[in-house]
Amino acid sequence: MPTAIVLINAESGAENDIFEKLKTIPQVSEVYIVYGVYDLVAKVEADSMDSLKEVISSTIRRIPKVKSTLTMIVMENRSYVRK
Repeated sequence: MPTAIVLINAESGAENDIFEKLKTIPQVSEVYIVYGVYDLVAKVEADSMDSLKEVISSTIRRIPKVKSTLTMIVMENRSYVRK
């Protein structure tokens, strides 16, 4: 399953609005408001690479008050989560 991590810069004070919109996108499996260079981080999963690109470019990047994004395509769906 094609997966990407999307780093998002928001207009000042718009983090919560963008967070709520990201939660409604079915392909967004995780979303976090973070401190640092970026304001939000979203994990996006889709059935195909074309679908993944479409969600990022036509949906996420067009959310009002999203200033910019940086997309990292996952090369291997191998992960580690400490619980």
